Amino acid sequence: MTSTVPPLPAPLGALKLFLYRQALNFWPCIRRSGGRVTELAPDFTRLVVQLKLSWRTRNVVGTIFGGSMMASTDPMLMLMLQRILGKGYVVWDKRTVTRFKRPAKSTLQAEFVLTPERLAQVHETVAAQGEADFTWTIQYQDAAGLVHAEFDKTLYVATKAFYKAKMAAREAAPKLQAG
Repeated sequence: MTSTVPPLPAPLGALKLFLYRQALNFWPCIRRSGGRVTELAPDFTRLVVQLKLSWRTRNVVGTIFGGSMMASTDPMLMLMLQRILGKGYVVWDKRTVTRFKRPAKSTLQAEFVLTPERLAQVHETVAAQGEADFTWTIQYQDAAGLVHAEFDKTLYVATKAFYKAKMAAREAAPKLQAG
């Protein structure tokens, strides 16, 4: 069976990439979390978020607030997949399972990577089924490589045509009346 994986979109030029990264960093949900996108690959297959301990991210016991960790990682995979897959697909964040491993008092870093193999799996599964859920594990690590938190991020991916038909069927279904 031959792979039907479309090529990655054209990489962004240096200026557009810089502006996109700046826009992410000024987006309220990222900016207010204390997170900062420090690296972004031109083809959107790799993104790095850094989270420093500061007055904005400090919790009552002096460590990085878990909500800051979660918020600063929340939309990244969805944004990367939307850019890579293009307008013919729908991508939604569906679920995050969080495992806090240890308190963090130093700068943390999370790396998001979309490998060619994983992208091929997404394309092939969605082409065969119309929709599917995919899970990635993201880790927040300190400079020594110690893991402070892990997030299992589940994303829903569907072709736009499948998703529109699904939503139309849902709208056409009889509604239960409160009574």
